[in-house]
Amino acid sequence: MTIANRQFQVADPAVLHALVRSQPLATLVVAHEGALHVNHVPLYLDPTRGPHGTLVGHVGRGNGVWPLLPQHAVAVFHGPQAYVSPSWYPSKAIDGKQVPTWNYATVHAHGSLRAFDDATRLRAVLHTLSEQHESHRPHPWRIDDAPPDYIDKLLGAIVGVELAVERWEGVWKMSQNRSDADRAGAVQGLLDEGTARAAEVAGLMRG
Repeated sequence: MTIANRQFQVADPAVLHALVRSQPLATLVVAHEGALHVNHVPLYLDPTRGPHGTLVGHVGRGNGVWPLLPQHAVAVFHGPQAYVSPSWYPSKAIDGKQVPTWNYATVHAHGSLRAFDDATRLRAVLHTLSEQHESHRPHPWRIDDAPPDYIDKLLGAIVGVELAVERWEGVWKMSQNRSDADRAGAVQGLLDEGTARAAEVAGLMRG
């Protein structure tokens, strides 16, 4: 992480893990022989595996990334984000020396990415993913709702991936470098936008 970002750094594992669980679609980046391979993969966190947890998901068998593994990789999880107008800062009226910025929260998980295609493990991954995203519904879909031969066919079309996390990085850029008055102005400006995304960022800014 660059020095410029240190004032925005968040290191609390509970905070980082909460964002990962609420925003599970990761941008998964793998470097191989000078080329970057980027995929967007839903991952779930198993905090019991390894000192920093393990992220687990799957890609299609036709995806060209899994034959390259094992490799070092970074999984990027994107949290709330919004444009911040300098017109919201009271300090703008004093000297006009203000410019736009963007507030955001992100988590980067660095580690070793490996592939697996054991059918039993893949079935467990599908079960866990569906449980996490269906359990709150009145009539949750379960993997056993589908015919066994259909699921077996689908299992043959995917490959599991797991990232053994070696290091977490969190950046919560929420106008910490502004005065209290400018922060309050930006919070009100975001709330006046009237969108759920802007309101979520305002909530993070207020802590």
